[in-house]
This record gives sequence, structure tokens and C-alpha cells, in this order.
Amino acid sequence: MEKRAIAIIGTGYVGLVTAVSLAELGHNVICVDIDKNKINLLMAGKSPIYEPGLETLLVQNLKSGRLSFTWNHRQAIQNADIIYLAVGTPSLQDGSVDLSYLMEAAKEISLSAHDEIVVVTKSTVPVGTSEIVKKFIEKHAVQPINVHVVSNPEFLREGQALQDTFHADRIVIGADDDVGAKILMELYEPLHLNIIRTDLRSAELIKYASNAFLATKISFINEIANICERLNANIEDVARGMGSDSRIGTQFLKAGIGYGGSCFPKDTNALMQIAGNLSHQFELLEAVIHVNNRQQSLLFEKAKTRFAKLKHLKIALLGLSFKPNTDDLRESPALPLANKLIQDGAKVIAFDPVAYEKGRKLLPDEVKVTDDIRHALQEADLAFIVTDWDVIKDFPLALYEKLMKRPVIFDGRNCFALSEVSQYAIEYHSIGRQSIYRLKEVSLKRQTMKQKTVSSINFLTT
Repeated sequence: MEKRAIAIIGTGYVGLVTAVSLAELGHNVICVDIDKNKINLLMAGKSPIYEPGLETLLVQNLKSGRLSFTWNHRQAIQNADIIYLAVGTPSLQDGSVDLSYLMEAAKEISLSAHDEIVVVTKSTVPVGTSEIVKKFIEKHAVQPINVHVVSNPEFLREGQALQDTFHADRIVIGADDDVGAKILMELYEPLHLNIIRTDLRSAELIKYASNAFLATKISFINEIANICERLNANIEDVARGMGSDSRIGTQFLKAGIGYGGSCFPKDTNALMQIAGNLSHQFELLEAVIHVNNRQQSLLFEKAKTRFAKLKHLKIALLGLSFKPNTDDLRESPALPLANKLIQDGAKVIAFDPVAYEKGRKLLPDEVKVTDDIRHALQEADLAFIVTDWDVIKDFPLALYEKLMKRPVIFDGRNCFALSEVSQYAIEYHSIGRQSIYRLKEVSLKRQTMKQKTVSSINFLTT
């Protein structure tokens, strides 16, 4: 395998994972970012994001000399023969994509690159963007340059990014010329993965279409869950029965309080905008987004129905990140839930084993934040489970019963089996399943036993 000199512009989630992985494959990789504090942190072997296994590979490849970091674009670009664009492409207010960071990166390439280069669009971009990047670089290049642009969308799951890199279902390589495509195919050949070669525009659309379809599965199963609650059916049984069909599959059929994170919300909105620009009304995706927005309020509505008022109640909010094994709070259902609870006058204490520091910066000042689940549950009137961290799923139900003032749980991730919950004096509300009111049953039972004991004592003393 020919070792390549690779520059990666952007050290966010995608850029850093890509850099560490390519260095691990034996290539010489240099990353550039305008955030000097982040670059200094990375040079010291510290990852600015939480991702299992990432920091270990970061340190190993720094020591080997295959991985380096800089804030000088010229230093990174001038000797590279492959340049990855992995900068942020955030959403604008109308749902369209902000390409300003991408075009700034293209400008830096035009100022420093020379001879023949392959520019790889790793950022998620609207269809046709790679062509715009190519024309921009060629038009503004200060030195003679031959540019081959390739679209190589990422399909990383936060919390499993390294697994998804080295054992991906597929690698998509989109190019309108064979030179750039061949170089990228050779780059990934050691992974022995399924490579799908397409044209530029098809590759760009594959990313949006994939995420929109997965978001659709999530919203669909959540709608079925809402029907289950009204019919006294069990969503887990329904999902298992559906998922056993190989045409459907089991993944993304877990009911909950909706999707979040950096990809699904942004990409579904962007695809809606793309369709709108083509005068096409994407009605199915409109419904997916609407269902998800509504689903994120579900736990709050359940609590409002159960309690006449939330004012002055102590509420434990368990989980802040949008999913386990990441510290990413982007579009996390926990944030709007916390805001609604504070607006209702509740006393909120939030727990997360990893994202608690980021949570302190993003949550209202009234919310207390801890990395100790016991502290969060102590004397709480009710608890919301927002993220299905293992530490939450493995936390004994007996301790909910012991620590809470009254153990009422609203589980947005169906962390516990109903048969298990029914063994404790707990009131339990989940998604798409029947509620359990053992708290009342046990209280009545205990009250009855107490009355019988008092009656017996009175009888013996008379």
C-alpha cells in the first residue's frame, strides 16, 4: 500500500476520527483547525470529544509520528496529495446548510495547493456542492493545479465511530473522474470493505437519504408506540415481531422520545430544503420531523397529566447526551425538557456520567448538574430517564425505591422490563407500554397491614 500525505481541514468529530483512523492505517496525516486551544489540546494527546477508544489511538499515532496538528493551513496543505474537507456545515434558520466554513477551506486550498491534488468532501453537503468546490479552487488557485474532487460521505455513529470506520457496512466514493476515485479506493483497500462507486451527486444524496430513512424508522415506531399505549399493547413485542422480517430488520425500531444529535435533525431539515428548492413537497419527511418534534415533549406531557402541578417538585433528570457513549448534547431531548420543567417551577437536578460539564454550560442556571446518580435521585419526587446509559440501565430499581421521596419514573428509553419493575414499590411510565402503579398498590398494602397490626394490638390490650 502506498503511503499518502494527507491533510484534514477540521478537527471536529468527523475530522478527528478520520485523521486518527487514516494514521492508524499507516498514512502521514496532518490536521488543521483555526481553534488554537483545540490544536494545543490535541498536540498534548487529549481528545476534545468523548469517543470510546479515540484518545488511545490519538496518543499512539502522535508517538509514531504519523499524526500531527497545526493551525497553519499552508503548512498542512502545501505537501499533501489528498486533502479532506471535514469542517462544520451547520443549519441555517430556514433549514438550509451554511457552507461558509467549507468555502473558507476551499479558499485555503486554492492559496496553498499545487500540482495535482485530490480534494475529498467528507462534510455533509447539499447535492452539487463538490462541483462548486472544484470550480472555486480551480478559479482562485495561485499556482498551476489539477484538482480531482471526490465525495466520501461519513456514516459514523457517535459512541461507535472507530467500529464504524474499520468495520463499515460500506464506503461510498463519488467522483466524476476515475483518477480521484481510484486513489480513494486504494486508500481504503486495506480495510477490505464494500466500496460503492458512484458519481458525485449520487454520493452526496446517499448521505441525506440514508439518515432520512433511519429517522423515518424511528418516527414510525414511535407512532406505533403511541397507538400501543391506547390499545394496551406492548411496543417491544410489536417491534420484535416486525424486526424479525428480514425486509424490515430490528435496527432503529426502538421506541423512545425521538432522535437527536448532530446528524438526523440537521440532515432531515436539509433534505426538506433541497426538495423545496426543486419545488417538490417531501410530505413523508415533513411528517417524520413533525412526529419527532412532538415525541420529544412526550415525557413532559405524561408528567403534567400525572401531577396537577410540577411546581416545587424535585425532579431527577437522568441523562443529558442525546445518546449513550458520547458527550454530544446537540439536539438532545434533555435540554428542552429541562427548560420546560424550570419554566413550570420544578427543582431540577440533572445527571450524566460524561456530559455533565457540557450540561452545566447549556442548561438553565437553575438546574443543578451532577455525575452522581445517587445524588440526583436523593429525595426526588419523580425521575425522567432521557438517555439509556448503561450506568442508568444497570442502576438497581431497589435504589430508586430507597432513595426517592416517592419513586415515580418516566422512562423515555424503556430501560427496564415491566416484569422487573412490577417487583418494586415503583410507579413506572414508559413508551408504548402499559404503566405500572405498584407504588399505590404497595402503599395500600402496607397501610392495610399497619391497620391490621394496630387492630390486633388494640384487641390484645382491651
